[in-house]
Amino acid sequence: MNILATDYLCAFDNIDESQKLIQQTVRKFVTEKFKPNIMENYERAVFPQEVIKEMGALGLLGCNLAGYGCAGLDEVSYGLIMKELERGDSGLRSVASVQSSLAMYAIHTFGSEEQKKYFLPKMAAGDFVGCFGLTEPDFGSNPAGMKTFAKKEGKNWVLNGSKTWITNAPIADVAVVWAQTNEGIRGFLVEKETPGFTAPKIHYKLSLRASITGSLFFDNCKIPAENLLEKSEGIKSPLMCLNQARFGIVFGVLGAAEDCLEEAISYSKERIMFDKPLASFQLIQRKLAIMATEIAKGGLIAMQLAKLKHEKKIHASQISMGKQNNVQIALDCARTTRDILGANGISGEYRCMRHMCNLESVYTYEGTNDIHLLIVGQQLTGIPAFS
Repeated sequence: MNILATDYLCAFDNIDESQKLIQQTVRKFVTEKFKPNIMENYERAVFPQEVIKEMGALGLLGCNLAGYGCAGLDEVSYGLIMKELERGDSGLRSVASVQSSLAMYAIHTFGSEEQKKYFLPKMAAGDFVGCFGLTEPDFGSNPAGMKTFAKKEGKNWVLNGSKTWITNAPIADVAVVWAQTNEGIRGFLVEKETPGFTAPKIHYKLSLRASITGSLFFDNCKIPAENLLEKSEGIKSPLMCLNQARFGIVFGVLGAAEDCLEEAISYSKERIMFDKPLASFQLIQRKLAIMATEIAKGGLIAMQLAKLKHEKKIHASQISMGKQNNVQIALDCARTTRDILGANGISGEYRCMRHMCNLESVYTYEGTNDIHLLIVGQQLTGIPAFS
């Protein structure tokens, strides 16, 4: 029996032929188009923007949405795509995830027919880049307290405020922005070069260096009334978007974890210490076995969540459990691999340190590790511990 180290319990054995083809296609794309330059791009803090259109050409953007140029794939296929992208780099998966599960999903779910027809085909093709403005300098885990405000003035809305840690912001053609109004929190579409709107890049990141992160500033930014996401209503609307993205992360981080385990096994079998392979030592085998076990459990969680999501039986707290658990697994695997590689583990010639630094951000964004535990805790007890 052939047991894969990265799928020890065969969680992905039953994917169908079309899903296998999708996974193979994305892995080939990442291997040939992205990986050859990833370390140079990471070191230089550069994201190769051309891959956005290449992902669009492959149908990867907004792939689990239906119509408007989107592929309409199933949840497992979407998850496998995220896993293969993050096997390359968390920054690559983040760009695709923000485009698909946050910006495009928001327009698809809350937008008017005119907005969907105009924006979604362009975004699916990678011709338009989107970003998602929710987090503010003082409001991350408590987004409902946001200060960005939109005031209705005649046929326009006027936005004032700021957002930060926004993936894709400096290159985005359209920003999905959440703001307080006199009627509660609503979503707005702010197009680039709108007067009063700027999106500067955030520099000196030590994580997710091969992706583009920025801030959004609104200074009496006037947008037309038709740029309101008319079906958006309250904080539940952006949280619905976050649940879509968090689901992708559950799968995505397994790609980084698998890549680390493969590197740890390969290195430990080739590295000779005391006249025998490092892999022959009990301590090393114990570490590898724990990594394989945790990745296997993460795969089972991911596939079960995909099943629940497909059947429309999924609860937000279940996605939180998966996101918290699998990000922790991936981060632990990256750290363990770096440990096994010793001094070589910090070198850019290897992958584990880059994965480890990236996963420190994934551990925090779209709900911190602790917040997701509290979401599960609230569901278990019926008592919210947030306030």
